[in-house]
Amino acid sequence: MLKETICSQGQIAVQASKELSSMNSSEKNRILLKMASAIRTESCEILQANKMDLEKGRKNGLSEPLLERLTLDPDRIEGMAAGLEKIASLDDPVWQHLGSCKNDNGVEIQKVRVPLGVIGIIYESRPNVTADAAGLCLKSGNAVILKGGKEAINSNRTIASIMKRGGRGEGLPDGAIQLIDDTSRESTSILMKMNDYLDVLIPRGGKGLKKAIQENATVPVIMTGMGVCHVYIDSSAEPVMARRVAVNAKISRPSTCNAAETILVHSDVTGSILPGLVADLASEGVEVRGDERVIKEVSSVIPAKDEDWKTEYLDMIVSIKVVNSLTEAVDHINRYGTGHSESILTDSYESSQYFLRNVDAAAVYVNASTRFTDGGEFGFGAEMGISTQKLHARGPMGLEQLTSVKYIARGNGQTR
Repeated sequence: MLKETICSQGQIAVQASKELSSMNSSEKNRILLKMASAIRTESCEILQANKMDLEKGRKNGLSEPLLERLTLDPDRIEGMAAGLEKIASLDDPVWQHLGSCKNDNGVEIQKVRVPLGVIGIIYESRPNVTADAAGLCLKSGNAVILKGGKEAINSNRTIASIMKRGGRGEGLPDGAIQLIDDTSRESTSILMKMNDYLDVLIPRGGKGLKKAIQENATVPVIMTGMGVCHVYIDSSAEPVMARRVAVNAKISRPSTCNAAETILVHSDVTGSILPGLVADLASEGVEVRGDERVIKEVSSVIPAKDEDWKTEYLDMIVSIKVVNSLTEAVDHINRYGTGHSESILTDSYESSQYFLRNVDAAAVYVNASTRFTDGGEFGFGAEMGISTQKLHARGPMGLEQLTSVKYIARGNGQTR
């Protein structure tokens, strides 16, 4: 019965995707703005549902970082509404002209963007993804099937319901936004094998989910990556700036994938950087783990293990390592990083250029926090996730990344 129910959702989504693909920008924008208004108007309903999820989460022993990701407050609800309005203000990618040519036979060939069709998204903890994903899919002409985690089921149900109620009066097609109500692993397994209905699946979650997707999915997948992100403090870095940016990259919101997990410090500046950096982190409540050379400078640091260099803590924990050169820093990042976001803090143009060219990551920064890797910060309004793969989409996934291309050829009777 569960498979029949989910497949029925898939059938409805396919029909909705056809209707969405033919809607113009004004029609889609009116729906998005109505959804944003509905989220603001019904914010108390969302907060009440989220309170139920938080109470259940605490009772079930959810960690503080997971509870933080789960939590909605008036500011975060306003952020969801503002995100939908931002998406409405962006250029519509559908049927965007990407180039044209004429072949030797006089056939005119044009390349345009088109929707992917039906997108499935599996996500954990963060209920704001419900609004972000639905909004991005709608504007890019795609239907969406949402599968949130059990810890946020009440919040997700409420947000999805409010958005559908808000959009229906403006012509939102039935089935354009659907939420799988079942939170079991069985429903996840069904979704990842819905080849007849899904055009692409996007997972947002931890190692367990992504491993299951990699091993079992038969539908095309855009993998959003884990964030073992680094900040490298070069020998020429200005100390005050370096400490400030490195601390921000860790503490701004440690439960997110763009938070720094490892800080690398050049050996020439250990004395001028490490004591103050460790003190700054400790004053914010961060547990610092370091290699032998870090401990030599600051004896209070906890010894780091090999496992620390490849760990995504998503918590108030950071590992620090001393390196002898820029090359060693880049080698460490490319070995242990997950291809997400990496930053160099330096006053050397040559060092920054080497870092930008040689670090293998979706987003690479010079003298800025890794926390900027975000769809909103990149001007996308919201994001479907941060892709760390190299096919089709890489980095924050906005509207353009939710489209494919179509070639349109016009002739006047040519044959080959």
